[in-house]
Amino acid sequence: MPRCGVGAGGPRPRSGSEERCHARKFQLQARGYEHIKEGAEKRGTSTERAKEIAARTADKERAHSGESGTLGTASLRDPKSASERGGELSHSGAEGPTKDPLHEEARRRNVDGRSSMNKEQLRKALGR
Repeated sequence: MPRCGVGAGGPRPRSGSEERCHARKFQLQARGYEHIKEGAEKRGTSTERAKEIAARTADKERAHSGESGTLGTASLRDPKSASERGGELSHSGAEGPTKDPLHEEARRRNVDGRSSMNKEQLRKALGR
């Protein structure tokens, strides 16, 4: 099914309902961008860095929903959108995730004895 304003022959003049569709999508995207930016600023991130985080997240959401021509590697690997993923891929450097995300996942999976486990034990219990 073609997206708003895009048919088989390429862009075409939009009808009134398509204009409203695009306006609504733009409003939602702008609100999401502002929400992400404000959240980052509240956590102490600089304004410039907050803008960058918000823009990247908004771009990922657009790509994931098919509104952009490309998908990043995380979007290709994971069917979840950026907001659904909620930082799951964060802290995945050389040492892997920190203990806190591992403990949170163990809590969600209801792993017995998780409170007394160290990072390595949590990893093993989660099958990582």
